[in-house]
Amino acid sequence: MGKVYLVGAGPGDPDLITVKGLKAIEQADVILYDRLVNKELLNHASPLAKFMYCGKDPNHHSLPQEDTNKMLVSLAKKGLTVTRLKGGDPFIFGRGGEEAEVLAEQHIPFEVVPGITSGIAAPAYAGIPVTHRDYSSSVAFVTGVINKGIDKDEYWKHLALGPETLCIYMGVKKLPEICELLTTNGRSVDTPVALVHLGTSEHQKTVVGTLDNIVEIAKDIENPAMIVVGEVVRLRDQISWFETLPVDEAVAKLTYQ
Repeated sequence: MGKVYLVGAGPGDPDLITVKGLKAIEQADVILYDRLVNKELLNHASPLAKFMYCGKDPNHHSLPQEDTNKMLVSLAKKGLTVTRLKGGDPFIFGRGGEEAEVLAEQHIPFEVVPGITSGIAAPAYAGIPVTHRDYSSSVAFVTGVINKGIDKDEYWKHLALGPETLCIYMGVKKLPEICELLTTNGRSVDTPVALVHLGTSEHQKTVVGTLDNIVEIAKDIENPAMIVVGEVVRLRDQISWFETLPVDEAVAKLTYQ
């Protein structure tokens, strides 16, 4: 019996992967990697390792999740060491929990290697702390795409009146609706909002506005982008740091398939 490592590759900058995650890449017989994984990390694999692309984008899934699950089980049962390399953190909107469930049901040995999620890293590289003693003592990581059957108004009402900082994944296409639902349910239209596109990469772009005007300001921003809502966004003007760095070839270059 082999073993599976569910590894978070981080948000883009290859230097942000953990030491344990890097070791899992180095010792893998097979690496199954996602779209948002920086391909530079694959250079650390063994020359004998095989690579399988399992990426998903908003409009197309190259491999259904069920097939990925079956592949993990099949490869491990062949006695192989398998590293499932996922962008960000495997347990934060990464379907790592679903894969772990299948592995546990099939009695496949596995380990989870946490990664730095874009909900923390993208704001940090944009000069936005998601918590701050003077601005926010609570933060929520949420998705802009909610399951059918969930009451949309109740979902956003809870968020509008709850956590002081919202980090919203997969929400760019729904930005107008998100802004409307938040303001309708109690968030001030003057609440600061930032969108961080390709966070932590050399192509990072950040735009800032309010719930009242961010839709127009961010009309040219595409996925992947992190939406940050809350008073902490005001700190960007003071502590923005990444954009002031000189261009460095070591900074991640995200490529997509």
